[in-house]
Amino acid sequence: MTSSFSNLSLAEPLARAVAEMGYESMTPIQAQAIPVVLTGKDVMGAAQTGTGKTAAFSLPLLQRLLKHENSSTSPARHPVRALVLLPTRELADQVAQQVALYAKYTKLRSTVVFGGMDMKPQTLELKKGVEVLVATPGRLLDHIEAKNAVLNQVEYVVLDEADRMLDIGFLPDLQRILSYLPKQRTTLLFSATFSPEIKRLAGSYLQDPITIEVARPNETASTVEQHFYSASDDDKRRAIHQVLKSRGIKQAFIFVNSKLGCARLARSLEREGLKTTALHGDKSQDERLKALDAFKQGAVDLLVCTDVAARGLDIKDVPAVFNFDVPFNAEDYVHRIGRTGRAGASGLAVTLVSGSDARLVADIEKLLKKKIEIEALEYDEDRPRGRINDGRRHWRDAEGAEPGQGDARSERPARAPRSPSRHAPTAPRDPFFDQPYETPADAPKPSWEAAERPSTGRVSPNIKPKRKVAALFKAQDPVA
Repeated sequence: MTSSFSNLSLAEPLARAVAEMGYESMTPIQAQAIPVVLTGKDVMGAAQTGTGKTAAFSLPLLQRLLKHENSSTSPARHPVRALVLLPTRELADQVAQQVALYAKYTKLRSTVVFGGMDMKPQTLELKKGVEVLVATPGRLLDHIEAKNAVLNQVEYVVLDEADRMLDIGFLPDLQRILSYLPKQRTTLLFSATFSPEIKRLAGSYLQDPITIEVARPNETASTVEQHFYSASDDDKRRAIHQVLKSRGIKQAFIFVNSKLGCARLARSLEREGLKTTALHGDKSQDERLKALDAFKQGAVDLLVCTDVAARGLDIKDVPAVFNFDVPFNAEDYVHRIGRTGRAGASGLAVTLVSGSDARLVADIEKLLKKKIEIEALEYDEDRPRGRINDGRRHWRDAEGAEPGQGDARSERPARAPRSPSRHAPTAPRDPFFDQPYETPADAPKPSWEAAERPSTGRVSPNIKPKRKVAALFKAQDPVA
């Protein structure tokens, strides 16, 4: 089986684009999937995340669509012939960029539609006509209902990261979308893991698929060095500082389990002097794209994110991934650490384990089928971790700093003694006003002490007797 792109029977426009992108040797999933997809057969492909699944389905798909390319400006000559469905907006945008690069020397058109953005620009692109449509399920259904997307001529449909689409509840949407497609089509299903649900989905919508598994399901990449460090919740940020410093790491993903925790951690690390940005589901799509772009360009060192960034994002040369929180779903561990060590490069995955994470770590052990050793992390120095007046945890990284030197209180200059007030009185106060009040000797007694009321029975003489008031109505005599 060939392992070089130059030995593939790709058309000249595709071969030129691949050469410009620096592709030489194929990954295992590419070497096995591309020849099969070129024959037009249905495929179930399972591979470790970061092994090049996008090229494995995009290149043969474009190769088979070249017979439809034309230079006509009529939208009718450019119907949707290939549909690629993905679970997240970021992944859809990334795949669309890759498809555009592969097809830039052809006359095939492509576009992407996903939620969180205005539909009008997407509608204009769809009205012009496209052969390859990359989409997330929810936004695609919006365009279908608005009659902006017609799928009756689709020849190829790709379900990428299908297990994630099922995890987040896209199965009803997938079923609706697939009902709009022609029965005679080629269906490609690619996923990092195979679950029973995925196999049932494949059995319903794929016809005699060829299964391609280039690695044991749920296996992590061998190029990723994995460590599990014991750290309390209060020490986790300190542990991140220690690993970054000892390993000389410049960029890293930091995964947390909640959107609120993601935002808080990003602010804390930013206050501690690290260039940090946050990526989670509560941010607008424009903010999410800007955060990713800043991280790709190197303007940001740490990308603190939820599992919205755990699937399929291909950012090259990211040296490390931190699991600030152990993931609730063990399979998400495989996807998280797949953000590093991509395309054969080496990477580091650090998971910080607190005392309450024993069950989650056991789930990961069961998934990976190997024992996980919890290590103790050694720190260079004992740094003060108490809160200071401004509410920050201040860790000083200067060499030779003594414990406590980084405290903001010790760096603050001593306060000068308070000068005497400029508004002090110039004349002494009248002593009459400083003496306590004394009752004059000839003053009469107060009215309540002037005369005591006679005592009646056990009632105090100072209690005023109840006043008699005339009744408005005379009480009626009871009827005998």
